[in-house]
Amino acid sequence: MPTFTPDLLTLKEAAEFASEYVSKNVTTSNISYLVNYGRIPKVGNNGGLLIDKQALINYYQGYYGSRELNWKDQLGSDLNWALSFEHLKEAETTKHVHRLHPYKGKYIPQLVEYFLDNHTDEFKTQSFFKKGDVVLDPFCGSGTTLVQANELGLHAIGIDVSAFNALIGNVKVSAVDMNNLAEATQKITQALKNFVANSPHLAFEKELADFLNDYDKKYFPSPEFKIRARSKAIDELQYAAQHEKVVLAKFNELVAKYQLQLTQNQEDTFLGKWYLQTIRKEIDFVFEQIKAIQNQHTKKVLTIILSRTIRSCRATTHADLATLVEPVTTTYYCAKHGKICKPLFSMVSWWERYCKDTLQRFAEFAALRTPTFQYCLNGNSENLAIFAALEKKYPALWEVAKEQKIRGIFSSPPYVGLIDYHEQHAYAYDLFGFERKDEQEIGSLQKKQTKQAQKDYVNGIANVLNNCKKYLATDYDVFLVANDKNNLYPQIAEQAAMQIVKQYKRPVLNRTEKDKGAYSEIIFHLKQK
Repeated sequence: MPTFTPDLLTLKEAAEFASEYVSKNVTTSNISYLVNYGRIPKVGNNGGLLIDKQALINYYQGYYGSRELNWKDQLGSDLNWALSFEHLKEAETTKHVHRLHPYKGKYIPQLVEYFLDNHTDEFKTQSFFKKGDVVLDPFCGSGTTLVQANELGLHAIGIDVSAFNALIGNVKVSAVDMNNLAEATQKITQALKNFVANSPHLAFEKELADFLNDYDKKYFPSPEFKIRARSKAIDELQYAAQHEKVVLAKFNELVAKYQLQLTQNQEDTFLGKWYLQTIRKEIDFVFEQIKAIQNQHTKKVLTIILSRTIRSCRATTHADLATLVEPVTTTYYCAKHGKICKPLFSMVSWWERYCKDTLQRFAEFAALRTPTFQYCLNGNSENLAIFAALEKKYPALWEVAKEQKIRGIFSSPPYVGLIDYHEQHAYAYDLFGFERKDEQEIGSLQKKQTKQAQKDYVNGIANVLNNCKKYLATDYDVFLVANDKNNLYPQIAEQAAMQIVKQYKRPVLNRTEKDKGAYSEIIFHLKQK
């Protein structure tokens, strides 16, 4: 066993020392990752790279290092921590147009970039795509692959069974007339403000907000209240229930004072159930303004802004915004914020915020755009005649794809019985009138995770691969991101006459506030059998 005495170590020595120190295999690539992303400092020595031994020790004793070790204990030593992208801030993983609209189940753009760009490292020993190639995403979702392909100078074709998903993806990658969009947002924003200018619900909400601000400061001071609740110095639920009653009395007093009708008294539609009457009127008003816009692409962008706005204005608690439970139409104790909160009664501030945010994101992406083609087809990847559909929708991209074929696939198929991809945007389908095709979803939440559901899933994904193969180049590369806890992908590969040539196992960090546990997914690399 080697003995390490120097304070400074070479890359190889650092990997050997770390392996001994943590009793796990640490590669030179792992050490390089820590240096490149600032987890440990690098020390120059006549141009060579040296590692400070104490800095390495500090890392593995600290939060990030201990989390890496703990997760490898739970998920296996083959976990490729370099693919965790833990060094990135949220603003980087949601950069420019990637956060034009919320979407459950999307991967971060850096993961796509890792496999589509031309770099190599210890794990990715060869590059698979080059500038000018065509990449396909048959489960396009919100268009992450399309956007990153554009940044990297690749053409890209997406397919999604959800009409709304296809709209999101195509809005992200289409060129925007910034002046026209800015004028349209300003015009509609002013019209909306004029529409609600004399509405009593604005004065009602201001008076209620002022009352809550004072009340919460007195009875739910931050952070003192949360500290007392965590230490069990007070019974949080009992204490909150008492104050909920006091605030509710004030709330009802203000509703009567301003003579407001808050509920729509209809629950047969999503918009009827999950929006207060005051907000519903604003939604309908803005939608009518959008219908009058002449520039078709500007109209599509405004549609996405409105959808993003109304998603944030649903009558629910802050804690249940991602997964709805029951409509909330009064003040309530918010466990997330540790105080009494209220639902929204107007969407004006959110609409204005998202208009400005969207313009900024398009401007940021415009500086990175390449002169390449991307388009998401709305259809079923199991049987869609891809080139025929593309010829009708985007002839320029069709010409390129027909000439050089599709180089490969990078996609994240749906998981078995995990997400309802239509229902997550039910408000948009309800308002805009898109046709829903829930029955065509692979891995539908409604089918759950039964043995039959798993069998149907295998058949569905294999059907997609077999259909897409007809349009791929001979020596194609397929990358599929999945959490294959049921070991279904070997069966899928077999049915698609493909072989899994490599697996990249990556930790998935910071998924939701409620779920911080160790979790991984695999990027399957498949080729022709």
